[in-house]
Amino acid sequence: MNALEALQYRTSSPRLIDPEPTSDQLDHLFRSAVRAADHGLLRPWRFLIIRGQARSRLGDLLVAAARQEHPEISAAQADKLAAKPLRAPLIVVTVASPKQHPKVPEFEQTLSAAAATQNMINAAFALDLGVMWRTGSPAYQSVVMRGLGLEESEKIVGFLYLGNKTGPEKPRPDTSYSDLVSEWGQDG
Repeated sequence: MNALEALQYRTSSPRLIDPEPTSDQLDHLFRSAVRAADHGLLRPWRFLIIRGQARSRLGDLLVAAARQEHPEISAAQADKLAAKPLRAPLIVVTVASPKQHPKVPEFEQTLSAAAATQNMINAAFALDLGVMWRTGSPAYQSVVMRGLGLEESEKIVGFLYLGNKTGPEKPRPDTSYSDLVSEWGQDG
């Protein structure tokens, strides 16, 4: 698949099954990530790979975070949360890890981490892997961030659920863009 096809036809894959991506496929994903736009070449990101039994430990973190915010959570709700990380054979957590820099604000560095994540998604699609970028409240909960070993200055950009596609693909969104583009500064 060429780069334009990957960029223009990529879709998310919410239903994923084993096997997990190979080490060669992960190598392609991470090589793609580090090519993201990166003002100052700071590499203001890092990645956590969660697989196997570690997915259940992530589920435990999700439950602990939910219980902290909502102590009345039911056993059924807790079980559902605990099972979420098991929806994919492998999860990559993108962590924005800003560096002190006189010219590159933290916001730009977080955008760079998001661009690295998008590069991984496009690479996964080009490799015919299924991928789903998830965030939600766990990405912002201190229990989850501490449990994953994040520093105080770091943020979770996303949880990339990776595996092989199964079930129907999500419909491709409309790619028309004319209502999103306008000329500026062309005063007749």
